[in-house]
Amino acid sequence: MSTYVIGDIHGCYRELRELLESVNFDPQQDTLWLTGDLVARGPESLQVLRYVKSLGSSVRLVLGNHDLHLLGIYCKISRNKPKDHLDELLNAPDIDELINWLRRQPLLQVDDEKKMIMAHAGITPQWNLETARMCAREVEAVLSSDAYPLFIDSMYGDMPNNWSDSLMGLARLRFSTNALTRLRYCFPNGQLDMICKENPKKAPAPLKAWFDLPSQIPEDYSIFFGHWASLEGKCTPENVYALDTGCCWGGDLTLYHWETQQYHRQKSYQKSRKE
Repeated sequence: MSTYVIGDIHGCYRELRELLESVNFDPQQDTLWLTGDLVARGPESLQVLRYVKSLGSSVRLVLGNHDLHLLGIYCKISRNKPKDHLDELLNAPDIDELINWLRRQPLLQVDDEKKMIMAHAGITPQWNLETARMCAREVEAVLSSDAYPLFIDSMYGDMPNNWSDSLMGLARLRFSTNALTRLRYCFPNGQLDMICKENPKKAPAPLKAWFDLPSQIPEDYSIFFGHWASLEGKCTPENVYALDTGCCWGGDLTLYHWETQQYHRQKSYQKSRKE
């Protein structure tokens, strides 16, 4: 029985299947963790969603910002951009079924036995693990309810950018969503910066990558995340694993085998291009 963690797929179905085949993934025995952003930018988002959904309980995934954007398009709140290559998915006969499955997926995965944590973008240094779990559950409850379009409509925006227990309503949900699905940089006091996307070597002062600030997460836990392709899977401290290596941009699709602590990579079939 193996535990595999794969970075952002972004509609790269062919690469996903070949990568899983290369490690002999068996959904009857193994567990597959996915860092989110299943869809958009790559050519086969429909096939990715159908396949991941078919794997049932052998998959543990989190929603990414592009997955949430798909929900916004479906609700006619966000615009379907040609560069996202989502037309086939949006026009599929099973689109309603896929969307209703997708919006009921979590934003945070925690395995207390293996000491593994996964979020699409990371964990803000302003949260401990208990707070992260609570805030993720709050967003998940709204997304799985009939009122989810109201939340999606108010989800977009960079404020508030500072955590407080007193945050309430849509402002609280927006902060939590940004922290779990869009986070890259923070100010030294932990406030979120939603603008900079550079590699940490090029980030302007005083910004710091979220994982370079003091963390409230127990040191014996490992954190897996995607979202940040320009890291190229590098630059993180011990026990923090960046797994988005830009497959949809012509890079690799990366898998980490938890039990052996080995990386496996599948070269992209997409033409190399900038994000």
